[in-house]
Amino acid sequence: MLTFQLQATDPHSKARAGCITTDHGQIETPIFMPVGTAGTVKATHQYELTDDIRAQIILGNTYHLYLRPGTEILKKAGGLHRFIGWQRPILTDSGGYQVFSLADSRKLTEEGARFKSHIDGSYHLFTPESVIDIQRAIGADIIMAFDECPPWPCDERYAEESMHLTHRWLDRCIARMQTTEPLYGYGQSVFPIVQGSTIARLRRESAEYIAAKDMPGNAIGGLSVGEPPELMYEMTDLVTDILPAHKPRYLMGVGTPENILNAIALGVDMFDCVMPTRNGRNGMLFTTEGIINIKNRKWAEDFSPIDPAGISRVDTLYTKAYLRHLFVADEYLARQIASVHNLAFYLWLVREARSHILAGTFPDWKRTILPIITRRL
Repeated sequence: MLTFQLQATDPHSKARAGCITTDHGQIETPIFMPVGTAGTVKATHQYELTDDIRAQIILGNTYHLYLRPGTEILKKAGGLHRFIGWQRPILTDSGGYQVFSLADSRKLTEEGARFKSHIDGSYHLFTPESVIDIQRAIGADIIMAFDECPPWPCDERYAEESMHLTHRWLDRCIARMQTTEPLYGYGQSVFPIVQGSTIARLRRESAEYIAAKDMPGNAIGGLSVGEPPELMYEMTDLVTDILPAHKPRYLMGVGTPENILNAIALGVDMFDCVMPTRNGRNGMLFTTEGIINIKNRKWAEDFSPIDPAGISRVDTLYTKAYLRHLFVADEYLARQIASVHNLAFYLWLVREARSHILAGTFPDWKRTILPIITRRL
């Protein structure tokens, strides 16, 4: 079963360093979690995730894994860990965000969400109970409660109705967890999700409701869906003041390196985002010197390392000129190198943040590093 030890709090901000313990290992926080939507972190091998990227936990997605390969195959395999050859912790998103993104082909009721598969057009129903059952079958260490992620912007009445629906669904998720057992002999923990759009009154109410459930950890959802960064930070700051300090806090779907460092300063412990792999596959590299569009002509004769800091094996093994050539030639290796580098950069960034929180130097380091890593080269 999941436990959390808070190891340090920065004296000049709300930044924290801690350690989450699961049956599949420990996770040092703050942490970034690579997104392995359909059982794979795109363009990376599992050994690269452990040896080079140094990922401590990855994500799977309930919606995608339910549709393909399906829970029966995952059960026969002995769960997602065995199916994909990954022995470290896994967190699964409940599928609520995917249902949100299918707004034109889904219907919400008190029972759950009926939606049309993006694969073959077949119809399916997700309920709080079925989502817990699916995540039991996947075998994730951390299970997310089923929620509705409202769009931004939305009116206050819709946001409030959506929040209360999420709370009622949460109660059903908790009841299902309490009346079912893990399938593979190790513990699983459910995290509730704070909603309420960008309306302070609702965010406060939702955070208080979630905190009162006394679950092993808590998540903040419904942000990074198009709202200005200032609103995201405002809502995050409000919520982390309410969520218990002795439980890990997970800001879902966030984000850029700047977003992550600012949210760490607001007391967030866990992050995920598709940005490092998605942007990497399109030629955008996050480096210790700034942001690079490797497809630009300026890198054609640059034989310097991809990143002189050498935070991953690919950084010093290959040059900028070679990586640009691979992209121009549309070679698969280009996307693999860029994805490995970007993920390694994100994991390096949160490790650095952690070390400075432990040393009591986080705010000064953050002020120094942000202008460097966010500049366009």
